[in-house]
Amino acid sequence: MPDIMLLLTCLSQSLDSTNRRRFVCVVEGLLSMTGRVTMLGLSRWTERGGSYRTLQRFFNSTLSWGQLHWLLILQHLLGDETEWLLAGDEVVVTKSGKQTHGLDRFFSSVFGKTVPGLCFLSLSLISVQRRCSYPLRLEPIIKEAAETCPKAPKVAKDTDQDKGKDKGKGKGKGKGKGKGPGRPKGSTNRNRREVSLSPYLQFVQGVLRQVLALVSQALTVRYFVFDGAFGHNQALQMVRRTGLELMSKLRHNSALHLPYDGPYSGRGRRRKYGIRLDYHQLPAAFLKATSVEGHIHTAIYQMNAWHKTFPDLLNVVVIVKTNQRTGAKAHVVLFSSDLDLGYEKLIDYYHLRFQIEFNFRDAKQHWGLEDFMVVKETPVYNSANLALFMTTLSQVLIRPFRERCPAFSVNDLKALFRGRKYVLETLKSLPQMPEPIIIEQIIAQTSQLGRINQDLRAT
Repeated sequence: MPDIMLLLTCLSQSLDSTNRRRFVCVVEGLLSMTGRVTMLGLSRWTERGGSYRTLQRFFNSTLSWGQLHWLLILQHLLGDETEWLLAGDEVVVTKSGKQTHGLDRFFSSVFGKTVPGLCFLSLSLISVQRRCSYPLRLEPIIKEAAETCPKAPKVAKDTDQDKGKDKGKGKGKGKGKGKGPGRPKGSTNRNRREVSLSPYLQFVQGVLRQVLALVSQALTVRYFVFDGAFGHNQALQMVRRTGLELMSKLRHNSALHLPYDGPYSGRGRRRKYGIRLDYHQLPAAFLKATSVEGHIHTAIYQMNAWHKTFPDLLNVVVIVKTNQRTGAKAHVVLFSSDLDLGYEKLIDYYHLRFQIEFNFRDAKQHWGLEDFMVVKETPVYNSANLALFMTTLSQVLIRPFRERCPAFSVNDLKALFRGRKYVLETLKSLPQMPEPIIIEQIIAQTSQLGRINQDLRAT
């Protein structure tokens, strides 16, 4: 049976003795409890020293969760892996009422609409070899901050009277005062590498830099993976300023152009943009791989292409799927700022980003990300980060059991600790405690009652 106190000794660098003792008590309660994960429900499953008032003090404490996440990963999960990715995504937690800090309406892909709740930005380390995601930071997104982003001024529509006044102006070479062809007088070229970042991108950049400063001494991270929300130049420049390369997804109808390789006209600057890509008739020269699964034909294309809103070439991978029965086609456009990255790795790394969704699933299903009922800023922040911390700790606890039972799950882990809880509480009523080896045998047998997979006994 794993010793939680021993596993969490590594957190002593960031927690004082009081909060560390409370933390261990909370973790043991979470591992054995059933029902909704609230402070009241948790206090019913904790040992002595885990009263409801003590839990209130713990959740109102200021904790350095970024360092706690990293210390656990550094001590128990870093192995011989050489390839690491940094990935990000947002998670929406539904909430009712009006008093919870950060409460607003956010779009939830689960419900397919905006819902009242909280939104968090999560950054995770992904091991390419183990194909697992380990959360590093979880920060709340305040919608008011995003709304402070400067917007383009609205252009007033011309009325018929205005059109009559301007009639005859601006014709010819545009020398009049009216609207004429060409660029406005006095306008200058814009450097698309020196873009101004929105408050949201500044927030993400700040979190990214804090994470990189935390992990840079132990491992090297080169790529940052995000979903299609970062498929624009401002996000690319933001990520590059942190020293990382971006992998994301473009819109399905993005206007991409091949580099121009025709003859020079003899005057002016050389042409930059060649033919525009037609996603239904991609050049065969860029075809990298094909496969057929059932009646679905998949073709993968890779090329370096220009997008007129990006200052540099993009490494683009287009995945085209064709239904051979109906002829229907669909495609996805992935891109990276690293021009030397092969298509296999680009696709594989983007697929690995979905491991974050499994962290969110476990945090909501088992560790109370959807259940906490606190409303103030510090308890909300602590409750959400505790749920993500438990997803990492559960991977630490599950790993030795997977050697004997590859299908060992979080439900099996909780059944093991719940059986231990029942046995220890029952043995307290005996006049004399049995030998430790007998206690372990009873715990192993009792934990079979709530199992999902076979053979839960520890090695």
